[in-house]
Amino acid sequence: MDQLRAIRYFSKVVETGSFTKAASVFNVPPSSLSRRVADLEMSLGATLLKRSTRMVKLTEVGQIYYNDVQQILNQLEQSHETVRSYQTTPMGRLRISSMVGFGDKILLPLLDEFSKIYPEIVLDVSLSDELSTLGRDDVDIAIRGGYAPNERVLAIRLMDNGFIPVASPEYVNKYGMPNNAMELKQHKGLYFKTPTGPTPWLCNINGQWLDVSGPAVAISNNGPWLAKKACNGEGILMSTRWALVSHLESGQLQELKFEHELAITQNSDMAVYLLYQKQRYLVPKVKAAVDFLVDRIKVANEI
Repeated sequence: MDQLRAIRYFSKVVETGSFTKAASVFNVPPSSLSRRVADLEMSLGATLLKRSTRMVKLTEVGQIYYNDVQQILNQLEQSHETVRSYQTTPMGRLRISSMVGFGDKILLPLLDEFSKIYPEIVLDVSLSDELSTLGRDDVDIAIRGGYAPNERVLAIRLMDNGFIPVASPEYVNKYGMPNNAMELKQHKGLYFKTPTGPTPWLCNINGQWLDVSGPAVAISNNGPWLAKKACNGEGILMSTRWALVSHLESGQLQELKFEHELAITQNSDMAVYLLYQKQRYLVPKVKAAVDFLVDRIKVANEI
């Protein structure tokens, strides 16, 4: 039995939910494809698929096997692409994952320029604040905010990602300017929600981390909506400087400064990182994108 072919057949059946649809992808008879998948199950000594006249579903062990072989098939495809694309023109589908706020404000406008330079690259961009894992997910480049990841990938620091407290002049006129960080507990708070929950307002005073969060009036993972509420004088917001720069420059918001700086985590090295797997840098489309984004973002950040 050609086990790799059988695995490809099995994977496509799962993706399409049908032996007939999977067979059409490979241009083989459904009976032939079904027989190879059955041989795979026999060699493993396990039932991977529940078959019925209406649908095909994974068994519990089938789901485990599917997750494992997907990583293998993705890695194999990447290896094939590396060989095919080595020292050739940047082309093909480029998969990029980025956090939403950074994607909207910085990444997407840059990718418009990138597309003009490399018209043969098809951009496949996903914006999500859920973390993607390179190698497991179908992603060439990931952009994340936080601190340096522990993954076995290359991480390039693009820019600072520290959070700053801001409020509108109207809010300060109405509720007063907090004189110190501890007074924030009496102020209305607008909180950004990450996959792990709302970001707190933390302050390090004499070596001790204190939570100085005020009562929440709004919590959301939509940064622009929170910024709009802050501009309307509805509360104090902690967000990244790059996300607030237009509001700060226009005077709609002003940065609140205290003797002891605020943070949303005890880890002080907050930054925006571009992540990619080392071997993928050999693929021209990935190299072109990495070099372009690092150059443009770092230069813009230095201005």
